[in-house]
Amino acid sequence: MSAPDGLLLIDKPPALTSHEVVQRVRRALKTRQAGHTGTLDPLATGLLVVCLGQATRLSEYLLGHDKRYRAAIRLGVETDTYDADGQVTATRPVTVKRDEVEAALARFVGEIDQVPSMYSAIKIDGKKLYDLARAGQAVDRPARSITIYAIEVIDFTAPDLIIDLHCSAGTYIRSLAHDVGAALGTGAHVTALRRTAAGPFGLDQAIGLAEFEAAVVDGNWPAYLKPADTALADWPSITLDAAQRQRAVTGGRIEGLNVIGARARAYDEQGRLVALLVFDQKKRWWRADKVLINVQ
Repeated sequence: MSAPDGLLLIDKPPALTSHEVVQRVRRALKTRQAGHTGTLDPLATGLLVVCLGQATRLSEYLLGHDKRYRAAIRLGVETDTYDADGQVTATRPVTVKRDEVEAALARFVGEIDQVPSMYSAIKIDGKKLYDLARAGQAVDRPARSITIYAIEVIDFTAPDLIIDLHCSAGTYIRSLAHDVGAALGTGAHVTALRRTAAGPFGLDQAIGLAEFEAAVVDGNWPAYLKPADTALADWPSITLDAAQRQRAVTGGRIEGLNVIGARARAYDEQGRLVALLVFDQKKRWWRADKVLINVQ
């Protein structure tokens, strides 16, 4: 059974993987056309963007959205997974003051290189790191460039620290906590994590998983479905005439568009999202990067 096209904003409960949340959405809607746009660890809660139907074809664009989190971090204790689900590997006394914590956090704001935990889904030579870790293998992990836009200390009552942060896609909050603990000389791990925003979407727009499942039974769940193009609201938009629309869906070149930038959402004259366009800098014309003729 095909699913309606659009986005569901689910408030992920704890103890479930992101894949398990998507599986429950699929079962509730009796469809296979569903996927998420950014993994949350089982320990984590909060905003999980789920694509349905033709919107699944947009997931590659949505994965790059910036994220916001609230994280609870315990200083003085390290674990092998860098979070509370792991085994304790070291303990140290915590004597640092709030100003020292804030100074350490400030060193991580900006573009930094981050080494992911062994307990992450990144693949090395085709194998996921957490599978290797569970098999008792440790391998070198290349550092990845990420950006931390802002970190705010919400509370610090030693040894527990609560922060809000705004970061680029691909940031591992567990690794950040581990690195901050190393910088302070105390060690640290994440005890709770909640994603509060992803791109243009906030947690206040999300529905709980159980509440969504109940809405499916009641038949009013479509009220929570957002148009797929709301996730690309920062892209400029253009309306194509009939001839331009035909060239877009057949992969032809499109010229004479009054668009600033190198990418755009293209709609037909009925207001339907037809394609995502990119500008070929060398050839100086536009073409469809993704045809989405069925996305509403």
